[in-house]
Amino acid sequence: MKSATVADLRNQFRRVSAWIEEGQTVEIMRRGKPFARLSGISIGNLTKDKPDMLAQLREIWGDKMYSETQVRAMKEAELDGEEG
Repeated sequence: MKSATVADLRNQFRRVSAWIEEGQTVEIMRRGKPFARLSGISIGNLTKDKPDMLAQLREIWGDKMYSETQVRAMKEAELDGEEG
């Protein structure tokens, strides 16, 4: 197990974080005595499921389809509202 002081964390964080990324556990020393241990977490714990945007859109809008004319009218109405 590697060890580092509080000053090392402050001044040499890149070096200490590299140890942690390599899988090392780092014991943190304060006034010559150990007071904490830092260890990395596995990447698997960091991954999040991506939201299914298409499913969300279908839930909100269903199977609605707008024609080009309708889209143009909505855009013009929106722009008119911003100006006035």
